Amino acid sequence: MVCSMVKKGVVAAALGAGALYLAFGTMAPSYVRTAFHKGRHAVKSNVPPQFDIDRARDEIASLEPAIRDNIELLARSEVDVEYLDREIAAVRTNLAVEKKAIVAMRESLETGDFRLAGHVSYTADDIKGDLSRRLDHYRNVTRTLEEKEATLKIKHKAVVAAHQQLKNMAAQKKALLAKLDGIEARLKMIEATQATNEFNIDDSALARAKRTVAELDKRLDEMARFTELEGRYSETGSTVIVEPGRDVIKEIDAEFGTPVGDSAPKTTDKSL
Repeated sequence: MVCSMVKKGVVAAALGAGALYLAFGTMAPSYVRTAFHKGRHAVKSNVPPQFDIDRARDEIASLEPAIRDNIELLARSEVDVEYLDREIAAVRTNLAVEKKAIVAMRESLETGDFRLAGHVSYTADDIKGDLSRRLDHYRNVTRTLEEKEATLKIKHKAVVAAHQQLKNMAAQKKALLAKLDGIEARLKMIEATQATNEFNIDDSALARAKRTVAELDKRLDEMARFTELEGRYSETGSTVIVEPGRDVIKEIDAEFGTPVGDSAPKTTDKSL
């Protein structure tokens, strides 16, 4: 059953590859890669920015366990360094005592006084044998001390480096959080601006109404100017018929306040 499914999958893949080759020839792999990248970019562009911000916060928060683990490791390393330093100090003290004893025994060989422990006397060979043993032990312990001192230096450097690394990590974490807060604040401002821009009122109708009113105003100005010019430059010889019952003289006197008396023009029966 499984073999059959595998065979079907292989056949389907082969057919798909063949179809791509027939369609695009040797450029088929390039088309596949381009389509893949475009699809991935389309999916990523559809992810809301707030989701990525929350994801970044989770990633920054995930640094905390690692920081705590390193702090715990650093604490153990510092204790190890302190204990090793004490051990080295004790070894140095013991070596100083051993050196003093070796030098004293060496002097006893010069003086011939071999009574080193109470009234017990030792021969020169006994002293030399003991010196040989003590010297070998002193040299072995000295080499061990040098190794311990080298180890102490390495551990001390590691502790100092760990302190610096933790300090840098804490500072970078703080900086990332501050930057992320700024990004989130900027996103909220952009979203607020987009919300405001959603109320896009179509002012084209208002613009058309304003244009129509302006055209009407201009048209009336042209009509008024035409009437004025027509009255100024039209022929004066044309006959104007006065409406029956209209007293033009009386209207003029009332309009311009022409005095009535000797200075008033005399009317005649002749037609104007």
